[in-house]
Amino acid sequence: MEEELKTRLDTQEKKIDAIYKSVEKTRKYFLWTLIATVVAFVLPLLAAIILVPLMLGPLMSAYSI
Repeated sequence: MEEELKTRLDTQEKKIDAIYKSVEKTRKYFLWTLIATVVAFVLPLLAAIILVPLMLGPLMSAYSI
């Protein structure tokens, strides 16, 4: 009986380790997805907020009276 219990616990430990590795891979995937989203969306948005007024200033002064 005790040997069977030890075998089952060992099996569960192996499965828990496999689950942990899978969860860590998923966590890293979500982290890199978040980083890619920030780089692809937020940084260009911030650049546009800064650069558009700088480009429109000379253009608007050229058309002013």
